Amino acid sequence: MERRGGRRPSGNGGDDGGNNRGGGNNQGPPDLDEALKKFQDKINRLFGGRGKRGGSGGGDGGGSKRNPFVLPVLVVIVAAVVWAGSGFHLIDQSERGVVFRFGKYTTTLNPGLHWNPPIVDQVKNVNVTSIRSANQTDSMLTSDENIVRVSVSTQYVVSDAHAFLVNVNEPEMTLQNAMDSALRQEVGNMQLQQILTTGRDRLGQRVFDRLSAYMEAYGTGLRLQTVNVESTAPPDQVQNAFDDVIRAREERQRSINQANAYSQAVVLEAKGQKQRLVEEAQGYKAAAVADATGQTNRFNSLLGEYQQAPQVTRERLYLETISQVLSQTPKALVDLGDSSAVTVLPLNQMQAGGNGSSDASKMSMQQLEQISREVVDHMNSSSNSQQQTRSSSLREGR
Repeated sequence: MERRGGRRPSGNGGDDGGNNRGGGNNQGPPDLDEALKKFQDKINRLFGGRGKRGGSGGGDGGGSKRNPFVLPVLVVIVAAVVWAGSGFHLIDQSERGVVFRFGKYTTTLNPGLHWNPPIVDQVKNVNVTSIRSANQTDSMLTSDENIVRVSVSTQYVVSDAHAFLVNVNEPEMTLQNAMDSALRQEVGNMQLQQILTTGRDRLGQRVFDRLSAYMEAYGTGLRLQTVNVESTAPPDQVQNAFDDVIRAREERQRSINQANAYSQAVVLEAKGQKQRLVEEAQGYKAAAVADATGQTNRFNSLLGEYQQAPQVTRERLYLETISQVLSQTPKALVDLGDSSAVTVLPLNQMQAGGNGSSDASKMSMQQLEQISREVVDHMNSSSNSQQQTRSSSLREGR
């Protein structure tokens, strides 16, 4: 009995079993249980276990001994490989990686390939090179109690990735609120006329300075690039009135410019006339000084001649003076002393050589010679006292 129980008989039953395992003409599907057993045997051998025992015959000497720790260890190894592989990550050139270990900030990673333990470390990438923008448009009250509608845009970048993620909750919303506050503060310090015309650039610079101070104080990790005042306009209800005021102001400025141009032209012309008069005065001065210098030299030269021959010099000066005076007089009256007749000499006609009027042409040469001779005789018969008187009066006139 023990012998029959320990060995399976070989007969038809054995042949049927062999045919059922695929040895015959009837080929069935592979036995899945047998395949799993073979795989388990290989794993057992790999981890030091024993495989299936059997003899040279087809009988099975005994069942294989399974290791219960094989499958859990295999699962752990696969999970560890997957866990380690998922810890690699690449940070782009325009980004910075902020590492949080169990929720606490640890470090900031630069661009490149990095490995951090998954689940333990959480890495958040922040773009620090792209330029972001924010806009703000609202109606505000000016210092002169007027309402103006201002539209402002700002450009900014993330300068500190850690501060951007940690210090402030929703830093971009904080920027919007801070920009609204800074804009209202600066608009409230300016008058409406300045905001609408020449003060727009100054308003933008003031908002930029104040908003930068806010961002630095809050520690948002944002750095402003520019703040632009896009538009400034009064409320729609009074837009037409403001347009009229602006046109009137432009007309006023145009009139002022025209007046300034006319003033400059008049001033330049006056300066030119002034310069011309100064130059003419300087020329007259130089001529007068030169004439006076020449007359002084002439007088000094005549003085020497007069000291040598007083009588002759006196007569010559008298005759030259009389000739100069009579040359500018159309007629001359000659007093012949005791004679009651007054001779009129038409000197201009006489100098013209008889080409003047018919009266001058009718006069004969004998009459002219007669008159000339009488004049010379009269002059020779004059007393010395009269000559001295005339000479002294001539000198006083000179």
